[in-house]
Amino acid sequence: MSKKEQHSFSSVLSINPYKGTYVNAVSNFLNETTSAAYSKKQYVISYLNTKNFINSHIAVSKHIPKEDLYDAIYNKAYDELGLDQAIIYQIQYIETFNILDENNRNFHIFIIDPAIIDDVFKDVIEKVKYIDYIIPSALLLKSLYSRDIINSSGVHCFVYFQENDTFITIYNERNFVYTKSINYSFLQMHERFCEIYGEMIEYEEFINFLSNEDLKTTESVYKTHIIKLYKEIFANINDILTYVKRALDIDKIECLYIDTQLKSFIKLDEMAEVELSIKCSSFNFDYGLKSKESHVDHLHSLMYIYTTLLEKDRYECNFTVYPRPPKFIKRESGRASLLAVASLVLAFIYPVTYYTLTYAQSLQYKLLEDEYKNVHNIKITREAIVKNREADQTKVSTLLAKEEQEYVEKKNTLIKIHDVKVNYPMKAELVHNLTKDLNSYNVRLESALYSQAQESEKSSSLIKELKLGLVSTNDKKITDFIKYLTKVYKDKFHFSIEEISYEKETKLYFGELKVNLL
Repeated sequence: MSKKEQHSFSSVLSINPYKGTYVNAVSNFLNETTSAAYSKKQYVISYLNTKNFINSHIAVSKHIPKEDLYDAIYNKAYDELGLDQAIIYQIQYIETFNILDENNRNFHIFIIDPAIIDDVFKDVIEKVKYIDYIIPSALLLKSLYSRDIINSSGVHCFVYFQENDTFITIYNERNFVYTKSINYSFLQMHERFCEIYGEMIEYEEFINFLSNEDLKTTESVYKTHIIKLYKEIFANINDILTYVKRALDIDKIECLYIDTQLKSFIKLDEMAEVELSIKCSSFNFDYGLKSKESHVDHLHSLMYIYTTLLEKDRYECNFTVYPRPPKFIKRESGRASLLAVASLVLAFIYPVTYYTLTYAQSLQYKLLEDEYKNVHNIKITREAIVKNREADQTKVSTLLAKEEQEYVEKKNTLIKIHDVKVNYPMKAELVHNLTKDLNSYNVRLESALYSQAQESEKSSSLIKELKLGLVSTNDKKITDFIKYLTKVYKDKFHFSIEEISYEKETKLYFGELKVNLL
């Protein structure tokens, strides 16, 4: 948010649209609320889970102008990723820098079907009316670096468990490089746990165990099965990290940060460090924020910090389809209202101005009336002279036009006679010669149409054109045939063809060859 925006909003409302939780933030104080409502002095921010969008990497030429960049990325995304042409996807991107690629600009792109956004935020938008910013959850982690909450360099991995999604995100030298959703959200973990346990237990009971039990001290019968579940999760994470390190040419991950949106006694970072052999830590960051609640979802804290950053310190990747309307003076209705007020003011000013100017104009009128009489006499004399000159000009112009018409008619007659006697080519002979060439290249003639037209209104020259419908089983035969004609009849004809089409049913190639007689 720019400094101007910071001063125009008195609070920030962060939203978890998947659980319907709202946190209102004022002056670094976070307060969870259930009565979220629209306020024009409230900046609203939310996020999209990683599983909701497609993310990929795209490179485009450095020579593409800035105004055409979005269209180039948009079109290339459809081509390279095989997107459904029937859906108008919403695409956002952030630029990355690759010193090894000197000819292209590289971008991470995030793609989502707008219908998914409508489905995720349908309940939220009924309450808050507008959402200023919707960002992919993985990009919120940029706030940790911009605020120097994490000030170490190297490669950092983030794993965050949520009810509806669990994502893995990697930053290299403070910049985003990779994110992926894994199938171990709390809902999916519950299903998998019931499979391992061999018995269905309530979801609330499962979440209560994760939130309130310590695996080191608990006597619960679930302990062994929970540990088995976590080992399975860490094995999956290890496979992903192995792939990412190889794909992105990463030698070492300096630290893995792992946590959940629950307040939990289970030390996931300690378990992960043992299973993955990587230095691990929780999301127990010093955000510099205060709250009445004992635990606030880390994404709410990150969303608030994100809104306080300058544009240069964060990723601009806004998926909102619920922007607030422009300020009153920038709306059409606002401008109309201001125009009406201005009109009323002018309506009162006009009479005063009118009466002030009336007296001055009456004095000026008397002076101009005398001058008018002198000018009027001169005008009448000159008008008479002009009318005589115009009459003479009309007579001369009429005579000249008649002579020019006769000249043009005679000239056109002579040109047509010369064209017929000297330059008129025999169409039958032309078709005969072309037919022999068609047979030698195994190209069939589907149709032949001869036409001629006047080159322009001012020119008497005729454009003679023969259109030949060509058919072949191979488009190369058609192109070879055209190359041959162009070479042999270079000084006699001009050949052109706009396209060669292919018909799947007949498995034949069709093209219309235009032959202009020179």
